[in-house]
Amino acid sequence: MRREDLPLALDWAAAEGWNPGLADADCFFAADPEGFLIAEAAGEPVGCVSAVRYDDGFGFLGFYIVRPEFRGRGCGLALWQAAMRRLQPGVVGLDGVVAQQENYRRSGFALLHRNIRYGAVAPRAPRIPDAPRVVDAAALPFAALAAFDRAHFPAPREAFLRAWLTAPGHVARAVQGPDGLRGYAVLRPCREGSKIGPLFAGDGAIARALLASLVEAAPPGPVFLDLPEPNADAVAMAVAAGMAPAFETARMYAGPAPGLPLGRIYGITSFELG
Repeated sequence: MRREDLPLALDWAAAEGWNPGLADADCFFAADPEGFLIAEAAGEPVGCVSAVRYDDGFGFLGFYIVRPEFRGRGCGLALWQAAMRRLQPGVVGLDGVVAQQENYRRSGFALLHRNIRYGAVAPRAPRIPDAPRVVDAAALPFAALAAFDRAHFPAPREAFLRAWLTAPGHVARAVQGPDGLRGYAVLRPCREGSKIGPLFAGDGAIARALLASLVEAAPPGPVFLDLPEPNADAVAMAVAAGMAPAFETARMYAGPAPGLPLGRIYGITSFELG
């Protein structure tokens, strides 16, 4: 795909109920300009997939969509094979919808954990005593944010992160401690409401302070948070905020699963790019 093709993929994603962000095209393209593939039949776009290479050792597969009227004709298989060729020989991650998880297992992917999307029309901002001070992430050195992000993601992603932190409508907040950055989170406007992700925090108090700050900054409409189910404190935080499960995926890997600190991951960045 070229940059001008991405809005079509986002429209298809919206039709599938995935609720893309309003600035996703520029942010996603920044991650890997050659990482978005499209299938054509007689010159007509019929399907897409993303195969984003973060470095030589890790890539993420997403945006795997074939138009309903072209399913069952081999388009999906061709896209899948092209994406996997592009991401070899490194570890490949994906967030699989329930209906496709068995197919991914047959293709060599193993389940690591479930991700659950929690949402609420009007979430309650957590109230915590002696809450840590939350600041705009733009006030902090980008190198510190990138280093903190790298501790919670399998590969460096500076180009994506620069775009994600500064995209129109995005709100990025952080908590700084005496020993350095303790957490950061981003809210992005979507076609329906907003999503928070990532939300990486050193402990539950920091996570709740970041969530409260972003809930208060969110425009009118529902707010969603995609969190790894094994982080029981993240689940408790979402429930206490009045959020309820709305969608789920399976985080799966082909190759050795990265050893991420799930206890500090209170919200993943996106189901499309990891």
